[in-house]
Amino acid sequence: MTTTRLNASLALLLALAAGQVRALAQDEAPAQPEAATPAEPPEVADDKKPAFKPELFQSLRVRNLGPAIMSGRISEIAVNPNKRREWYVAVSSGNLWKTTNAGVTFTPIFDSYGSFAIGTVTIDPHNDNVIWVGTGENNSQRSVSWGDGVYVSRDAGKSFTHVGLKDSNHIGMIKVHPHDPNTVYVAAMGPLWSDGGDRGLYRTTDGGKTWERILHVSDMTGVSEIHLDPRDPSIMYATAYQRRRHVWTLINGGPESNIYKTTDGGATWRKIDKGLPGADKGRIGMCIAADPDILYAVVEAAEGSGGIFRSTDRGESWEKRSSYIATSPQYYHELIADPKNPHRFFSMDTFMHVSEDGGATMKRVPLQDVHVDSHSLWINPDDTSHMIQGNDGGIYETFDGTAWRHVENLPIMQFYRVGIDNSWPFYFVYGGTQDNNTIGGPSRTTDRAGVTNEDWFNCVGGDGFDVVIHPEDPNLVFCMWQDGGLTRFDRRSGEQTDIRPREKPGDKPYVFNWDTPIVLSPHNKDRLYYAGNFLFRSDDRGDSWTRVSDDLTRGLDRNQLKVFGIIQKPEAPSKHLSTSIYGNAVSMTESPLVEGLIYIGMDDGLIQITEDGGKTWRKVESVPGIPELTYVSDLEASRHNKDTVFATFENHKMGDYKPYIMRSDDRGLTWKPIAGDLPERGPVYTIAEDHVNPSLLFCGTEFGAFYSLNGGEKWTKIGGLPTIEIRDIEIQRRDDDLVMASFGRGFYILHDYSPMRTTDPAIYEKPAHLFQPRTALSYKERSRLGNGSGRGWSGAGYYNVPNPPVGATFTIHIKDSLKSLAEVRKEAQKKDGWTYPTVEQSRAEDAQVAPRMVLSIRDKDGKVLRRLDAPKASGLHRITWDLRLADTEPTSLSGGGSRDPWDVDRGGIVAPPGDYSAQLSSIEDGIETPVGDPVTFKVEDLNQATLAAKGQARTEKFDFEQRVAELNRVVAGAGRYISQMEDRLNHIRVAIRATGSLGAPEIKAHEDLRRRMIAIRTAMFGDSTLARRVEPSPPSITERVYAALESRSVTHPPTGTQRQQYEYALAEFQKVQADIKALDADIKALEARLEQAGAPATPGRLPELRNK
Repeated sequence: MTTTRLNASLALLLALAAGQVRALAQDEAPAQPEAATPAEPPEVADDKKPAFKPELFQSLRVRNLGPAIMSGRISEIAVNPNKRREWYVAVSSGNLWKTTNAGVTFTPIFDSYGSFAIGTVTIDPHNDNVIWVGTGENNSQRSVSWGDGVYVSRDAGKSFTHVGLKDSNHIGMIKVHPHDPNTVYVAAMGPLWSDGGDRGLYRTTDGGKTWERILHVSDMTGVSEIHLDPRDPSIMYATAYQRRRHVWTLINGGPESNIYKTTDGGATWRKIDKGLPGADKGRIGMCIAADPDILYAVVEAAEGSGGIFRSTDRGESWEKRSSYIATSPQYYHELIADPKNPHRFFSMDTFMHVSEDGGATMKRVPLQDVHVDSHSLWINPDDTSHMIQGNDGGIYETFDGTAWRHVENLPIMQFYRVGIDNSWPFYFVYGGTQDNNTIGGPSRTTDRAGVTNEDWFNCVGGDGFDVVIHPEDPNLVFCMWQDGGLTRFDRRSGEQTDIRPREKPGDKPYVFNWDTPIVLSPHNKDRLYYAGNFLFRSDDRGDSWTRVSDDLTRGLDRNQLKVFGIIQKPEAPSKHLSTSIYGNAVSMTESPLVEGLIYIGMDDGLIQITEDGGKTWRKVESVPGIPELTYVSDLEASRHNKDTVFATFENHKMGDYKPYIMRSDDRGLTWKPIAGDLPERGPVYTIAEDHVNPSLLFCGTEFGAFYSLNGGEKWTKIGGLPTIEIRDIEIQRRDDDLVMASFGRGFYILHDYSPMRTTDPAIYEKPAHLFQPRTALSYKERSRLGNGSGRGWSGAGYYNVPNPPVGATFTIHIKDSLKSLAEVRKEAQKKDGWTYPTVEQSRAEDAQVAPRMVLSIRDKDGKVLRRLDAPKASGLHRITWDLRLADTEPTSLSGGGSRDPWDVDRGGIVAPPGDYSAQLSSIEDGIETPVGDPVTFKVEDLNQATLAAKGQARTEKFDFEQRVAELNRVVAGAGRYISQMEDRLNHIRVAIRATGSLGAPEIKAHEDLRRRMIAIRTAMFGDSTLARRVEPSPPSITERVYAALESRSVTHPPTGTQRQQYEYALAEFQKVQADIKALDADIKALEARLEQAGAPATPGRLPELRNK
């Protein structure tokens, strides 16, 4: 950038800020900026040459796509007893949310902390601004995520502080002492996959500063629940829970699971199991009834001895009331007591149950159209028919115990996998979810509302997983459900065809994982590969299958693998339940460069490789640096090197949370670690390689997504993501979009990440750089629901995800911020030795117009069509030209004022398709200087309208709209001038009255002018007399112009009526324009007479000194 010439005072002020560089600025027309984080200055290497800083690309922010068609698993709902409209929602793997209006809207309040899995949330009964949060889901399911201890907020969720128990992993319950807010009890379940950790019952007596473990069963057994007697809090009950999960099994109990009681505030504890099963017990759910002498427990126990148990003597003895247990105790087994009726309680289950007779019978609660898998329940203590339930589908509320409303604006869906198609103009995104089906929907729409719940559709039910879509026919969608279910979904008709491979007589059983891998071959658009314990190939889109491998597994007997250090007996509680049969494929890739080169990752740690489509196989039994039997979470064959493959491994189900990423450049013979500097506590689930730059990699981990610009040596977190697990990543190569499946917050898209391929430090040493934009699609956004927002009259609770802005989007890098003189001085004042500014320097600051940066849009002939505000802060930014020329309405300094809901920002006319260019420039002290190089780009009409103007008709449309826009500029400007003349006449009337030497002639002259003004105003704006009396009146010039301008609101050619209205308006205005000019001249003549008479000043007249 060239340095602006400065006068002496400016030079003095700049000297104040030695070393400060002026940077770049804004301009006049409002653009559509995306949030951007200013970048820090580049690091400087030892040789003084600038080094590129990867963190720069964190300014490219992701867009959350939702959806909220369903929600996700809810751990707990805490309702403020003092403000029942205020709820805190603990999401099992989607952070903590809050509503202050009983669920009309929700806000995430825990996005930037160390955990996203929330097990429990508790409101301090003494102070409802104090919120205690226990992290780590409090279930033992295969998809459970872990936390990092206890957090507390003392400002109603505005901020949180971590207060301990970092290694607890899973917290089941938190209770605040009813008489002392500083005393808090935490039931810490401990790690699910290993011994040790912060495990047991903990107490703080100083508000979380320090913790004491007051109940420790063993390093294998934690505490899942803590209950305080409401009459005497020194009496407490705790449920001990021994459980362990690995890839191959679940053991949901053991000899150490039991119920404990203290009567001295936790100083001593004893088991209270008289009447409980003597066999190994699993998860125990408990509640204290409305009569605190009565306790209920649902007990899982070996050999079918579990059930519902009741104590009427505060736990000293138990009576078995029924044999009911939940369908999967590790996933449920929580009881909620009715706050009024001691014989009534609810049990969380696949279908929530209730007992009205103290547990003797358990019945399903009426839950028509309510999602299954209940996990939490709040009961209004004043009206027990009013309940709020949390389940795998989100939140439901009832006021009569029968009819439930679903909260449809909580975007916390848990996606295992993501698939994308090539639909035009906008690709569709598909994903398989935890218990909420496989669904699909558009990445964006042509509707002003953006992407709404109504845009999503179900492909197949159950838990959903990977999805692949035919590359040429996006109506053919291959999707699955748990344990190998496979269907071909027809998007056009909605039909679902079962295409799962089936055994022939005598075949060894086919075994598929919960999350089975599928590949659509890049070499044959109709070929599918599907892998379990065997690999299957279909060349007819799943109509038939051929087995192309022998058994791919290690053949291990999981019953011989130790759990808790021993071989578990067949009777162990819930042994192997909620676990895939061990020994099957979990990841797969076919090389896009070599047909038949296929890599398959197994749940037992093997990598199987065939180079000839399955005729021969070799296996990788171990990879250096990877623990034995580690789950192969993802495989990605390179698009750049036929011999390169990437592999990710994750071993958290052995208590190992390290990130493992490996690369082989010889088809799996040798391996190199490339996890680089990824966080130590974050297993890797997926990896993707850019299709243009082989050094650009992406990975998804337990705590976010990362990119590497150098093949895995250094990793940087993608910007804009909350703390969340990213399970899968796909690249939409046509659009250069990175699409991510999160397990708890829906889909995220990093739109057009192509700038990340540019890492040459020289580029970023330039004052500014414009990256090459994509071709811009031009279309008119529809509004299915109406109104300017596209949301119609749907209310605040309506869920929609805004589209990216329509138009040409530019990515801009600014090296140094463009600062005003005042900003330069303030920067200098942060350092020692600054000098107080002189008066001249202060005057220069006051006189300066803030420096600006502008983006000029030019047509192919170099004519400037639009000048947009551009960012002036250093860093990476995005702005969008909406493809419109400058508006021809008169300028305004008021900002436009308030808008009605139906108002649409139409702006100027839309530029035609063709070639364009963009150029950045700075404006400092009135001097405009080009900055960086221009870029060229194309605009294409989408032509989605039935009667869209194309070819010559499109050219004629643009020419017509240019003429109308010019007429509007003149007519609207004349309207503004008419108002100003009217204002002058009003002031003239007052001045005549105030000037004694003026009388009847001037009054008559003023009246004549005023009546001429009325006639002009009537022609321009309509007959106000008829309008006030609700009588029909002829159209005004302005009405005709606006009617013709409506052509800009559609892509159709202008109608004959619009053309007529333009011609009528033009002819009528040419006559009125002459009248306006004549009236203006006569007003000026009258103003001259006022000046001669010494009348008071009026607008538009500069008074002269008469007695010099």
